[in-house]
Amino acid sequence: MRLHFTLSPNTETVPFDYPYLLTGTFHKLLGENAIHDTISLYSLSWLHGGVTMRNGKKIEGGLDFPQGARWFISAHDETLLQKIAGGALRDTDVCYGMKVTEIRTQLTPDFGSRFCFKAGSPILARSKEVKGRVTHYTHTDPEADQVLTQTLRHKLDIAGLDSSSAKVQFDRTYRNAKTKLVTIKGIGNRCTVCPVVVEGAPEAVQFAWNVGVGHLTGNGFGSLI
Repeated sequence: MRLHFTLSPNTETVPFDYPYLLTGTFHKLLGENAIHDTISLYSLSWLHGGVTMRNGKKIEGGLDFPQGARWFISAHDETLLQKIAGGALRDTDVCYGMKVTEIRTQLTPDFGSRFCFKAGSPILARSKEVKGRVTHYTHTDPEADQVLTQTLRHKLDIAGLDSSSAKVQFDRTYRNAKTKLVTIKGIGNRCTVCPVVVEGAPEAVQFAWNVGVGHLTGNGFGSLI
């Protein structure tokens, strides 16, 4: 299931590294919880509707949302989203003066056994840390598909769903794929903005739409549209 939030315009410039604040908002709305340090069976999009110009001049160091913003949170566990919606009704503050003005619920669609999703936020595929080093894979790396597939299968196993046929790969027919260096709290993450094709049991494809793909979906990476 997915919650779509409509936010009011910002009152302060929104810096480019804002996504970590959305993670904080997510946990604030959820309230006391035990999922903060567990694997994320949920995903957060970035804010949509931002502009880089103000009064004909480029905004220094950030974005404006003069018409407000759109943001969504998806989760495998619907009760988690019910708690978040309740939290948003009690406390509408998000960040930089933006407040929740509307919440819309979307049930998980039926995508069948294969679907090409657009990226709602940059997708992060990384290796395990070896001697203090982590490799970030992008759409140009064959290893990326394997990492995305393994991550989805691991989450499916945790949720008790069939992972045997699940598969994720970047849509390399998409000509406008690009990489993006996302810096969160001083740490750079090389990500990919590109559609992904998810295959498997219909429940697995639906699961991917809810929990996202790749790493750090609970921190705003890998959400799917």
